[in-house]
Amino acid sequence: MELKPFEKKLYLASPTMHGDELKFMQEAYETNWMSTVGANINESEKMVAEKIGCRDAVALSSGTAALHLAIRLAGERLYGQPKVAHGCLEGKRVFCADMTFDATVNPVAYEGGEAVFIDTEEDTWNMDPVALEKAFDIYPDVKLVVIAHLYGTPGKMDEIRDICDRHGALIVEDAAESFGASYRGRQTGIFGDYGIISFNGNKIITGSAGGMFLTDNVEDAHRIRKWSTQSREDASWYQHEELGFNYRMSNVVAGVVRGQMPYLEEHIAQKKAIYMRYKEGFKDLPVSMNPYDEANSEPNFWLSCMIIDRDAMCRQVRGEKDALYEAEPGKSCPTQILETIAKYNAEGRPIWKPMHMQPIYRMNPFITKSGNGRARSNAYIKEQGITDVGADIFERGLCLPSDNKMTPDQQDMIIEIIKRCFA
Repeated sequence: MELKPFEKKLYLASPTMHGDELKFMQEAYETNWMSTVGANINESEKMVAEKIGCRDAVALSSGTAALHLAIRLAGERLYGQPKVAHGCLEGKRVFCADMTFDATVNPVAYEGGEAVFIDTEEDTWNMDPVALEKAFDIYPDVKLVVIAHLYGTPGKMDEIRDICDRHGALIVEDAAESFGASYRGRQTGIFGDYGIISFNGNKIITGSAGGMFLTDNVEDAHRIRKWSTQSREDASWYQHEELGFNYRMSNVVAGVVRGQMPYLEEHIAQKKAIYMRYKEGFKDLPVSMNPYDEANSEPNFWLSCMIIDRDAMCRQVRGEKDALYEAEPGKSCPTQILETIAKYNAEGRPIWKPMHMQPIYRMNPFITKSGNGRARSNAYIKEQGITDVGADIFERGLCLPSDNKMTPDQQDMIIEIIKRCFA
């Protein structure tokens, strides 16, 4: 196969539009409902709630906004309403997924809490229930757990739910990447006490922005709607008795979501086909795809990822912003593969760098199933021989071009480029 750069850039994951979105955006324009109320908001909330199987969904400006309000609501339920100058989690520890985007855990800091990171397990690349149980042994007073479903793959929710119930802990479920994925026949986003999804521009369903808070509790939904519109009281003037936020979704963004929703299953089928094509194409290489529990879950396959076998890794060194590698025959590494596909005008990216490795959170506690929960540096972890699953996946893994507008021929070329990296 002759390899030439793609004429148009091949993206990791870009919005896939269908035309219906314009109709609902135009409706918002023509009816002049351009702000944070309107039919598009009402209909998109209804459609999402019906798909997820929850009683209510609250449309917000982003998945991060939904996470912030979910974590704030959980903190208030656990510890009471805070003073205006303090968050609901002031001085409290919260168990958090370690390998995720920082939006999952930043709201804990917004509310004054301290994130305690729980290592990843190899079966699904999500929070390790064994490490979570150990974390409760070390910090028995913790009452809140924030989990995420990485790259659209559900975590081991039955085990995590059981552990949290036994310790009287609430769960905030970040399903930002997993909208449409299911675990044992139920949609992700409803396994926690509070759940959220995202409609960011690269998600499987997009609004260009936006997110939703998911709940079976109507009172919680009313509370989130109030908080997201600056906590205005029911008075003819502007009356405020508690802290509020400007977090409501606009009717224009909701028009995009409304137009996208009928295509969710189509997008998932396209993403799954991409995953399976990579899996087949790589069968003779020393790599494997991001795993999932085939017996109990059906991911949405938002991003296809691969991980290189340990003995097939060439030497790779990463600093805070740069990476270097040393090419070796028959071996490769994420840095080499990402740099190579970039030369052909295609986009990939590294796996999420675990939170305990991020400069902003390096001093936070980090719990593994084999360590003591008080490791303070990556050097210490290696020195003590502690198994750090998330760091290992970050070292050897990468996200592949997963755009559902990618043609089979284009994907075959990506597969061939990666094969040649191992030549």
